[in-house]
Amino acid sequence: MKSLSRVAVLGAGTMGSRIAAQFANAGVPSLLLDIVLPGQTDRNAAAKKGIETAWKQKPAGFYVDSGVSLITPGNFEDHLDKLRDADWIIEAVVENLELKRSLWKQVESLRRPGSIVSTNTSGIPLSRISEGFSGEFRRHFLGTHFFNPPRYLHLVEVIPGAETDAAVLQFVFEYCDRRLGKGVVPCKDTPNFIANRLGSFFGCTIGKITLEDDWSIEEVDAITGPLIGLPNSASYRLLDIVGIDVMYFVNRNLYEAVPHDPWRERFKPADILARLVERKWLGDKTGQGFFKRVGPGKEIHALDWKTFEYHPAKKISFPAVEAARQIEDLPTRLRTLVAGKDRAGAFLWKLFSDYIVYSAATAAEISDRIVEMDRAMRWGYAHKLGPFELWDALGFTETARRIESEGKPLPDAVQKMLSSGASSFYRAADKDRKPRTEHFCLGRNTLQTLEETPGVIVLSDLKRARGVVQSNGGASLIDLGDGVLCVEFHSKMNSLGEDQFSMIQAGIEETARNFEAMVIANQGQDFSVGANLMLVLLAAQEGEWDELNAAIHRFQQANMAIKYAPKPVVAAPFGRTLGGGCEISLHAARCQASAELYMGLVEVGVGVVPGGGGLKELLVRLRNPQKVFELAGLAKVSTSAEDARNLGLLNKADPVTMNQDRLIADAKALALSLAPNYAPGAPRTDIKAGGESVFAALKLYAWSMRQGNFISDHDVLIAEKIAAILSGGRLTGEQTVSEQYLLDLEREAFLSLCGTQKTQERMQYMLKTGKPLRN
Repeated sequence: MKSLSRVAVLGAGTMGSRIAAQFANAGVPSLLLDIVLPGQTDRNAAAKKGIETAWKQKPAGFYVDSGVSLITPGNFEDHLDKLRDADWIIEAVVENLELKRSLWKQVESLRRPGSIVSTNTSGIPLSRISEGFSGEFRRHFLGTHFFNPPRYLHLVEVIPGAETDAAVLQFVFEYCDRRLGKGVVPCKDTPNFIANRLGSFFGCTIGKITLEDDWSIEEVDAITGPLIGLPNSASYRLLDIVGIDVMYFVNRNLYEAVPHDPWRERFKPADILARLVERKWLGDKTGQGFFKRVGPGKEIHALDWKTFEYHPAKKISFPAVEAARQIEDLPTRLRTLVAGKDRAGAFLWKLFSDYIVYSAATAAEISDRIVEMDRAMRWGYAHKLGPFELWDALGFTETARRIESEGKPLPDAVQKMLSSGASSFYRAADKDRKPRTEHFCLGRNTLQTLEETPGVIVLSDLKRARGVVQSNGGASLIDLGDGVLCVEFHSKMNSLGEDQFSMIQAGIEETARNFEAMVIANQGQDFSVGANLMLVLLAAQEGEWDELNAAIHRFQQANMAIKYAPKPVVAAPFGRTLGGGCEISLHAARCQASAELYMGLVEVGVGVVPGGGGLKELLVRLRNPQKVFELAGLAKVSTSAEDARNLGLLNKADPVTMNQDRLIADAKALALSLAPNYAPGAPRTDIKAGGESVFAALKLYAWSMRQGNFISDHDVLIAEKIAAILSGGRLTGEQTVSEQYLLDLEREAFLSLCGTQKTQERMQYMLKTGKPLRN
């Protein structure tokens, strides 16, 4: 795949500036142009404002602050000639056809022949934008619809024009996938493409049921979030985040663009949205929408859509819903919910049944396969299940018959599917120990094999096709092929305990006998949030000190086994890699890290010190007790893999994977590359410990933090424990110590803190609220 030397982004608003930021995250310089703002002395003020906003936003658009320097601001009047230097020009101005065409006409005469030109339109047909342009322009023109924020939402919809060159299309597909880390979905040139067509229908259906069945805003959000596999933002909170005006105009434009859609009236913006837009209650950007924060305590108030007055948001609880929440398996939970005769069950059945029927009815118009429709909703809206995966989860045949029993027509393609005897949209079709999946093609009324994606490994598919080498309740050993064994964690939040420690040891032994290398990886929500805190707290409360001491010792020895394994061990951290998860990664021969990596030693938040060798390993790696003290004592967590590298949590040689779907395959390749010349080394006995002088300096730092009221007295106690470890146990003068000596100090400090009331209070609070207590 060829590289890009420079890109240009036209339009520095919310989307344009953040698209430029994602190219910066990939290490690609860009030119960001916008209008010259009237009354501004700085002619590049609009572009600079866009860059600043992308930098300051929470969560940030850039992996690291230095990424800002890769974007050059400019304006349309003075700097269009610089487009000659761009390999790819992306237009992201407002959704106005004439404005887009006018800008592209200027670009056409200035761009270098062969450069890629794409529009980020969310729904204007490409044919209307490119009409009348030269053949060379149209051959390099396509749609690239990023989702906001581009750093965090996986989806980019790629829409070819009628004349787009196949090589251009293939390059954009591969570049977005591998370099920008996107999930790429090919789309037809239809109104709102796939994700926003289906997402708008889903949201409008929620709005319809809300009004017709008299639901409050809080009630709807209580049952349309993680309960059904949607993000925490649920429905109305999501609109506040996105912008109520944005959703209003998306729905209005879609309503006008689909005159022949039988479900068209569903997209007509509800009066409630129009009234909110009229009042400029647009959500977060104006301080109020469906919710707002009130008073110095920022109490959350919710809108009463009947009176347009706010009231303190109510805590919502439905007995059947609370019972269903205890069901961990999502498909089982969903089936339980829609089978319920209660109010919530009725709401969800109306929502799901309309949504899946509409998806099937529009499939032929908007996509060549159901696969892309499911991916679009998972990657663009962060739904756990796309519409056809949802239908399978609810039970294809049973759900279809229930819809029919209510007198609602099924789409012809679904009727034919039922007649063919098909019982699901997807099914496993593994062969010769190789995972294979089939999907139903509604257009051809037959099952088709889903193509493999080179460079993507799905652990659940491998386990289904091959089984496991070994397994227990919290971890498994999986043969990745080509001589690489994988240790997979699969406990809740991938928390660490005896299951994981024993499986790491078993994996190292199995690798020594039968494999060339080992990878520690999983595909949960997070790599690992650290130790199983409940077990630690229970042991401390019961005074089971010998058992707790033994458990910490086993974790330390598992990490040392990783570090000095006879064959290379590569960790593949991603997402939250906290506490013990961070310590495992620190001991691996190398890390293949996901670009989205939130890594750190955060044990002080629950009142203890890192006990698995994290302080020891960072002291060896950084040789800077002060920096290690700040990392652990302040519980610093990286905002990205590049930030983790800057903090010292990743080595300079540890590679980064932009697309997390490719992380395990990349880790496997890295492990194999290390294998031929790998030499494990031996435990260190020559680590420099600074002694009493280092302890005094670190203690003084903690004291100054206490004087500034940045930390509590208990934090000071924890800080002194960390200082004692990093100074070698307050030795007299600088001496050399062994790794085991430092591990013993870590374990002793961990145990002593577990015996304090304030540490146990911190653990209890974290388990109850998911937040740290500073007592």
